[in-house]
Amino acid sequence: MVSISPRRALAAALLAALLAAPAVVLAADAPPIFAQTQAMPAVKPDAAPLTLLAALQMAVVQSRLIEAGSLQASAAREMVVAAGQLPDPVLKLGLNNLPINGEDRFSLTRDFMTMRSVGVMQEFTREGKRKARGMRFEKEAETAEANRALTLINVQRSTAVAWLDRYYQERMVDLLLRQRDETRLQIEAADAAYRGGRGSQSDVFAARSVLAQMEDRIAQAQAQVATAKAQLARWVGEVAAQRLADLPATDVLRLNESNLDAQLLHHPQVAVMAKQEEMARADVELAQASKQADWSVELMFSQRGPAYSNMVSLNVSVPLLWDQKNRQDRELAAKLATVAQLRAEREDAVRAHTAELRIMVQEWQSNRARLRRYDESILPLTTERTRAAIAAYRGGVATGGTLSAVLEARRTEVDMRMERLRLEMETARLWAQLNYLTPNASDAAASHP
Repeated sequence: MVSISPRRALAAALLAALLAAPAVVLAADAPPIFAQTQAMPAVKPDAAPLTLLAALQMAVVQSRLIEAGSLQASAAREMVVAAGQLPDPVLKLGLNNLPINGEDRFSLTRDFMTMRSVGVMQEFTREGKRKARGMRFEKEAETAEANRALTLINVQRSTAVAWLDRYYQERMVDLLLRQRDETRLQIEAADAAYRGGRGSQSDVFAARSVLAQMEDRIAQAQAQVATAKAQLARWVGEVAAQRLADLPATDVLRLNESNLDAQLLHHPQVAVMAKQEEMARADVELAQASKQADWSVELMFSQRGPAYSNMVSLNVSVPLLWDQKNRQDRELAAKLATVAQLRAEREDAVRAHTAELRIMVQEWQSNRARLRRYDESILPLTTERTRAAIAAYRGGVATGGTLSAVLEARRTEVDMRMERLRLEMETARLWAQLNYLTPNASDAAASHP
C-alpha cells in the first residue's frame, strides 16, 4: 500500500474543496431586479437596523435648513401686519424767530415773533398702498414656504441617495470578501499541487497576484463605505454608524408615468418660481399705487411771550408728482419687465424639468431591463464559464485546463457581479431622485417644528 504524507493529504483536500467550490451566486430568493444581501456586520449589535424610512424622518427633523425656511416665512408674515399700518407720527419741537442782536437778543419772551413750538405730523398712506405692501410680504411668505418645500425634498433625496450608496457599497465589500476567501483557498490548493508535482509554480504566483489585486479592491471598497457613512451622517447624525436594514421596494415609483406633465406643475422648484412671479406682480401693484401721492397733516402749538397770544398752526403737505413719465411710470415699467422675465424663466424651467424627468424615467426603465438581462443571461453564462474552467482544470493535462484559466474565469465573474451591483446602485439612485421629486403631505406636515 502506498503511504500518503499528512501534508499531501491536506493539499489534496484543499484542492478538492477548491474544485468543488460553487461559483459566487446571489441569494436564490432575491428579487430579479434588486436582489438583497445581508449588510456588513453591525457596529452596534444591540441597536435596531436603520431603515430608509427612519433615516428620512431623522433627516427631516434634524435639518436646520427646513427650520430656517419656516422662520423666513414667519418673519415675512409678521411684516404683513406691519406693512398695513400707518407710519409712526412725527413729533416736532422748534424755536422760531429768536433775536440774535439788539436789546432783545436771545430773549424768548420780549419779541412778539419769538415762538416755542411743539407739534405732531402724521402721514396718511393710502389704504390701497398699504394693502399692496401687505400683499407683497404675503407673497414673500408664500415664496419662503415654497422654498421650504424645495429644501424638504432636497434633504429627502440626498438622504435616500446616501443611504442607498452605503447599502450597495457594503454589498460590494461583502462580495469581494467572499471572493478573497475563495482566492486564498486557490492559493493553498495551487501551492499544494505544486509541491505534489501536479501544478506549476506560475500557478502559485498567478493565484497570489489575484489575491493581492483582490486585497486592493477590498481596501478601495471599504474606503468608499467609509465615505458613504460620512455622507449619511451629514443628514442623520450618529445613527449613521448603525447597520442598515433590508432594501425597501425600489421597483415602484410614486409618480404616475402616464401623467408626468401635470405632476411636474407641483414640482417645488417650479412652485418657487411661480411664487417669485407672484411676488413680482405684487411689486407691480405697489408701483401702481405709488403713482398716487400720500398726504401729511401737521398740527403745531406755538407759545410766545406772556404779552402775546399763543398760536396754533395746521399744515397739510402733499408730494408733487410732476414728472411721473420719467419716475413712477419707468419704475412701473421695470416691475412689469421683471414679471415677464420671471414668467419666461418659469416656462423654460418647466420644459427643462419635463425633459429631464422623462429622460430619468426612461433611464430607470432601461436599467431595470439591463438588470433582468444580467440575471437571465450574463451572470448565468459567467457562472457556467467558471464551472467549465474548474472542470477542465480537474481533468488535468488531458483536457488542457489550467489554474490561470480558473482564476481568469472567477475574476470575470466577480467583475460582472460588481458591475451588476453598480448598475443596481445607479438604478436605485434614479428611483430616489424620481420618488422624492415632490414631498408627500405627511412629509411636509412632519417637518413643521
